[in-house]
Amino acid sequence: MAVYTDITDEELAKLLADFDLGAPLSLKGVAEGVENSNFLLETEAGRFFLTIYEKRVKADELPFFLGLMRWLAEHGYPSATPIADRTGEMLKTVRGKPCAIVSFLSGLSVRRPTVAQCREAGRGLAELHLAVAGFPMRRENDLGQAAWAPMFANLHAEAEGFKPGLAKVIDADLAMLDARWPKGLPQGVIHADFFPDNVFFKAGEFAGAIDFYFAANDAFAYDVAIALNAWCFEPDGSFNITAARAMVAGYESRRPLSGAERDALPVLAHGAAMRFFLTRLHDWHATPAGALVKPKDPMEYERKLAVHRSSPDLVLFGAPAAP
Repeated sequence: MAVYTDITDEELAKLLADFDLGAPLSLKGVAEGVENSNFLLETEAGRFFLTIYEKRVKADELPFFLGLMRWLAEHGYPSATPIADRTGEMLKTVRGKPCAIVSFLSGLSVRRPTVAQCREAGRGLAELHLAVAGFPMRRENDLGQAAWAPMFANLHAEAEGFKPGLAKVIDADLAMLDARWPKGLPQGVIHADFFPDNVFFKAGEFAGAIDFYFAANDAFAYDVAIALNAWCFEPDGSFNITAARAMVAGYESRRPLSGAERDALPVLAHGAAMRFFLTRLHDWHATPAGALVKPKDPMEYERKLAVHRSSPDLVLFGAPAAP
């Protein structure tokens, strides 16, 4: 359990003493995610999640994430809501590490999304982009395009270990992305990790989103591109244009894309694949032995990069023509 921080019954009781949540009934570690320690917490007041922040999340950025989640809840967007203690504080400490308790969001995530679920996910993503309007806090995307080349500079050997010659190919990708990365697209706070395991459904309809700990200010269309990569590739590595078309249609049912956003989707999707390839490549050797979860395979996203290289306009087939 090297990634996870275990806590004693006494430490949990001391933490909960600051809240109006009653006595703890159970605490169970959740073996999902690789960034933080997550526990399903049941108290006399109901069911919650306790998160202890461990890895990439910087303590001084936690007010942004928790403030965003609170804002979304207050503006009608279905997401887990941070619970404040009796003094109004949402951010607490356990074992010297920052932590927070959030409400339990009901619903089910899916492993193999259907076309209908892709449409619903697109609608949910657009509603998120509308709900963040007016949010007063800002966070720069430290995993955005400007960070990719510096990140890969230290990962050449890891890339070669997976596939000889891959480092040269990735360097060429990075040079292309730097030259073609779009500027001036509509921006706001994006989720930046809108994967199927972070989206919940009820009765086939979008029911909410969780895990906002990569949220940052960036182009809304980049968030769409992240989702297209995450939802619309089949297990055999092929791109499902029907699913992509449904996702974009669902998104545009709430927030139509501009012509510039639509035209930028190919390079944004290529870049989104690069971002997740690089962070997975980094995590592959950086995750401590004995962790509850295994790091995710970076080569899944290298295969997506290869698709974007060979068919650079592929995602446009999923988007309707600009009016």
